[in-house]
Amino acid sequence: MEEGVDGAEGGVLAVLLAAAAAELLLRHCVRRFGGVTGDVFGALTETAATTALVVAALA
Repeated sequence: MEEGVDGAEGGVLAVLLAAAAAELLLRHCVRRFGGVTGDVFGALTETAATTALVVAALA
């Protein structure tokens, strides 16, 4: 039996978890700040990219 996931499944998992992490951060910022700014969008981008890269490396 093979361990881990193949390339396509790993990519899908990375994208889904990256979107989930960005969504959680967005909800937190909206609740905390009452809205979003360009800095929040930048943080969302960096969070999603970092999450996707980490998941892809571990998958």
